[in-house]
Amino acid sequence: MVITLVAAGAGWAGLKAGEGGITLSGLQDLAQTQIALLAGQEVVTEQRSDATGPVIYWRHPDGLPEWSASEQQTADGRAFLPVLESEDISLGPAPDLPAEAAMVETGERTILYYRNPMGLPDTSPVPKQDSMGMDYIPVYDGEDSDDGSVTVSPGKLQRTGVRTAEAVLAPLAATLRAPGIVELDERRISVISLRADAFIETVADVTTGSTIAEGAPLVTLYSPEIAAALAQFLTDVRSEGRSREGARQRLENLGVPGEVIDRIATEGQTTVSIPIMAPRSGVVLERMAVEGMMSEAGDTLFRIADTSTVWVIAEVPEAALMEIAVGTEVRVSFRGLTDGPIPGRIDTIYPEIDMMTRTGKLRIELPNPDGRLRANMFAEVEIMLGGAPVVQVPEGAVIDTGDRQVVILDLGEGRFRPEPVTVGRKGDGMIEIVSGVGAGDIVVSSATFLIDAESNLNAALAALAAPGSTPEANP
Repeated sequence: MVITLVAAGAGWAGLKAGEGGITLSGLQDLAQTQIALLAGQEVVTEQRSDATGPVIYWRHPDGLPEWSASEQQTADGRAFLPVLESEDISLGPAPDLPAEAAMVETGERTILYYRNPMGLPDTSPVPKQDSMGMDYIPVYDGEDSDDGSVTVSPGKLQRTGVRTAEAVLAPLAATLRAPGIVELDERRISVISLRADAFIETVADVTTGSTIAEGAPLVTLYSPEIAAALAQFLTDVRSEGRSREGARQRLENLGVPGEVIDRIATEGQTTVSIPIMAPRSGVVLERMAVEGMMSEAGDTLFRIADTSTVWVIAEVPEAALMEIAVGTEVRVSFRGLTDGPIPGRIDTIYPEIDMMTRTGKLRIELPNPDGRLRANMFAEVEIMLGGAPVVQVPEGAVIDTGDRQVVILDLGEGRFRPEPVTVGRKGDGMIEIVSGVGAGDIVVSSATFLIDAESNLNAALAALAAPGSTPEANP
C-alpha cells in the first residue's frame, strides 16, 4: 500500500512539475508533501543543507507553484522558503511570476528577464536552462527597447571586429562607365576634286591607307578650260594690262595651285599639265583617280584625313546626362593598349537622345600623334561625376536585403540601432544616403549583419514579451 502511495504521489508530482515548470528542489518537496498528505501525516519542509549561492527567489513551503521575489508568508502564516542559486535547475518552462520578480539586481546593471538562447519566444523572470542544458540569456535594463536597439559589451565588440565610420557631407566621387567608338575628326578630312572637266594624265604612287605629306603631288591633269585661262593670263602678263588680276582670279577659281600661277607669271611660259597637290598631311581614305580617266567637275579624286587628333563618341544613359557637363574629366581605355587609360575631357554633348536606346552622345577629343588610335576602335570611357555635396557612408555600412536598406547607428556607450535609409549613387567605396542618416552620424562599417541580427531578435522578443508585463513561458 505504501509503495502504491509513493508511486501515485511521485507520478502526480511529476505531472504537476511538467505542467507548472517546477524546479528540482520544488519537485522533491512536492512529492514529499503529496505522500505525506496521502499518508495522513503532517507536512514538514526544510531548507536543503547542501544548497549554495545567493537567494534568487522564495517558494511556497509546501512545494506549490507559488513564488515570490521577496520574503513572503502563506495564508496560514508560514514563511516562504528561500531558493538558492544551486537549487534552481529548471525541468520545464518558466513559472508565471509577478512582474516585480523580474527585477533582479546584479552588480551595476539590473536584469529584467531572461530570454531563450535559441531566439525562441520564451522568457523567464529567473535564471533557467532550456531542454538542451543551455543557460537563458539575461536581458538588462536598457537593452529591452522596442526599436530593435542592442547593447554590446566592449569585449564582444572587439571579438566581432565591429568598426564604425562617420557619415560625411562631400561630393561623391562616382565613376560612370560608358562604351565609346573612335571616329575621325570631321574638321581634319579633305576631299580632292576638280572644278572643271579634265583628263587625268598621271597619278602618284599612293593607295588607300597610304600616309601622305602636305604639298605632295597627287595627280597631273589636262583641262581645256584651264588651258584657255592660262593662255589668257600669260597674254595679260606679257602686255602688263589691267586684266592681269582678273585672269589670275579666274585661274584660282578653277583650282589651279598658286605656285603654278606664280611660276607662269615669272617664267612667261604656260604649261599644259597642271599638278594637284595634297592640301594636308594624313592618311588616304579613298582613291578614285585612275590614269587616263575623264573626270567631270565635282568628281572626288581623293579623300585624305589627318589622324593626329581623333574623337571618341561615348553613349551614356539618358538619366545620367543631367550630371555631366562640358569639361568633365574622363579616362578612356582601349583594348590592347597596355600603357593605361588616356585622360581627357568632354568636348561636346550632342543635343539629341537616341529614340531606340534612350542614350545621349558625348564627344571626347584625344591626341593621336603616333596613329595608334584607329577609326571604329572600341573604347571604354570612365566619366568622373562630382556635383553637389551629398551625405555618404562606406558601402559596407549599408545592409541591402532586397526589399530594404539599413545602416546600424552607433548611439554611444555600446548601444546600436538599425535605421532604414534610402540610398543613391555609389563611387570609390562610398554610397550616397538620400534619407535616414545625416552628416556627423556614426554608423557601423563592418560586422553589420551580426548587430542587425541581434537587434532584430531583441525587437521580436520585446514585441512578444514586454519587460513591464509578466513574461509568458511556452510549454
